[in-house]
Amino acid sequence: MSILRMPAVKAETGHRSHASIYNAVKAGTFTKPVCIGARSVGWPDYEVKAINQARIAGQTADQIKDLVARLHVNRTALVQA
Repeated sequence: MSILRMPAVKAETGHRSHASIYNAVKAGTFTKPVCIGARSVGWPDYEVKAINQARIAGQTADQIKDLVARLHVNRTALVQA
C-alpha cells in the first residue's frame, strides 16, 4: 500500500484542482485524507483506485457514498488488526 499526495490523486482521478477533491470529500463521494506529517496529507492508493473503479462502473453518487463509508470503516479495522 502507498499513500498518494494531492498531485498524484488529481492525476489518478482527473480532478483539476485541490478544491474539487475537497468538495468531493465534503459531499461524501471521496475519502478523507490521512495525515502523513505536520502539514501534509495523502490518500491510500487502494481507496483512490476503488472510487475510480466505482465511477468507471457507472455507480451512482449514493452508491459511491456507501463505498466511501465502507472504506472509512476498513481504515479503522486495519488499525485494530
